[in-house]
Amino acid sequence: MFKECKNLTFFNMSSLNISNIKSMRNLFKSCTSLISLDFSKINTNNLVNMESMFDGCISLISLNLSNFNTEKVTNMNSLFRDCHSLTSIDLSKFYTHQLKEMTSIFAECDKLISLDLSNFSTPNLKNMTYMFKGCSSLKGLDISYFKTDNVIDMNSLFSGCSSLSYVDVSKFNTSNIINMINMFNRCSSLTRCF
Repeated sequence: MFKECKNLTFFNMSSLNISNIKSMRNLFKSCTSLISLDFSKINTNNLVNMESMFDGCISLISLNLSNFNTEKVTNMNSLFRDCHSLTSIDLSKFYTHQLKEMTSIFAECDKLISLDLSNFSTPNLKNMTYMFKGCSSLKGLDISYFKTDNVIDMNSLFSGCSSLSYVDVSKFNTSNIINMINMFNRCSSLTRCF
């Protein structure tokens, strides 16, 4: 809908009725001048696909997803990829029980300092490749609540997380994993992995 609207700096979402929308794939992809978005007053009850929704929004510094309903969402691939200006994202109300795909969701978010993913429940997740790749400012990560029973691929999961000093993967079930290539590649600050 707004893909590659490179001069768009602000958009008022409150006027839109998107209650029947199932896919927001590429909605703001590569809107390189977009600074702020507020989704707090919209209804996303039927949303299924969020792939690349904010991918390439390199100037985005403010993003309100506090009332976003993700109960039916199955795909979040590349959702925040290349959002170079985001330092934090509030995902505390995200419901991820139906989620199957989350590849590159935070890839290259190199200013991201912290992430609270404690509410993420992922029993249906299959693919975690490049999830945190290039998150070079991220210092710690607790993803112990992730369910990985059905995950088959963790290729480059933390690759390039050069500031990451600890990560909790203690509850990961890796019995079905077929690919862990470069999982901790260039994690030069990592001292604790448990």
